[in-house]
Amino acid sequence: MTDELPVYSAADIDPIGLDVPTFTNDEAVDLGLVAVQTIRDAGKNLAVRIVLGDDVPFVAKLGRTGPGNDPWLAGKAAVVARFGEPSLRVRRTHEEAGTPFDQRDDVDHATHKAHGGSIPIRVAGELVGSITMSGEPDVVDHQVCAEAVRRYLASRG
Repeated sequence: MTDELPVYSAADIDPIGLDVPTFTNDEAVDLGLVAVQTIRDAGKNLAVRIVLGDDVPFVAKLGRTGPGNDPWLAGKAAVVARFGEPSLRVRRTHEEAGTPFDQRDDVDHATHKAHGGSIPIRVAGELVGSITMSGEPDVVDHQVCAEAVRRYLASRG
């Protein structure tokens, strides 16, 4: 990964995210550990949080991240839970339509943050949770999160 910020259109972002036949708490921890290694390999300051249903089976805060990242982790995951797509895709779709997400009046913007870094987790097509990163510019959050998902899928065989 370079120091140059990645650029994404809505079409560049996989709307599905992670879709696997099973996803248990143990598998969430496995994904989290892959994410931690991906963050370290990229040399980034990122927090990672995995939500599965109403539970948080994995959270880690690396580098300079801390409690200030918690509202971002929760807010990005709330966007995935509501819209069923990666948080950056939701933002880009709104921007490309000329209706910025932050101008929607049917969304609580204190709890829903359409910024990059959260990707859906699905089991056989059904949304069951998300993996979310926060700490860098949001396009970097998305980039590292997507790389962690790719690595995790490769490790599952």
